[in-house]
Amino acid sequence: MGLRSCGIANLKIRDIDWRVGIVTLRGTKSLRQDVLPLPMETGQALVDYLQNERPRTANPSVFVPRLGDHDRPMTAGAVRGVIRWAYKRIGLTHTRSHALRHAFACRLVESGSSLKEVADLLRHRSLSTTLIYAKLDTPKLAAIALPWPGSTS
Repeated sequence: MGLRSCGIANLKIRDIDWRVGIVTLRGTKSLRQDVLPLPMETGQALVDYLQNERPRTANPSVFVPRLGDHDRPMTAGAVRGVIRWAYKRIGLTHTRSHALRHAFACRLVESGSSLKEVADLLRHRSLSTTLIYAKLDTPKLAAIALPWPGSTS
């Protein structure tokens, strides 16, 4: 979904509307409330986590620590730590969690989404910020580019 680690950490169970398939993000970096579509696959993974993996707790946060105090929410730092651990477990040397947002943006562009759509999903106010995330494959673009009208090539 392209969420920042703080968005993941702040996610509450009540923020997910399972029937409509949306997630409401509150207390975001931009200090606004955003509503995003919940992809079916992501929703199913969340249901599996909530039913089978999440420790028992009265905490309303979706994600709580597996070890120690389950009655407190995960922090953004803990989310980044889980992502670093997952990278390491599969043998990747890159450890920045923000790379997942970049990959998300690139996949959206590659599948035909407009930069405006990508900006909306990443919750960017500026398309120039989105351009940093959605790096385009220039060699592939050059291979399919049409010649400039009036040029010989």
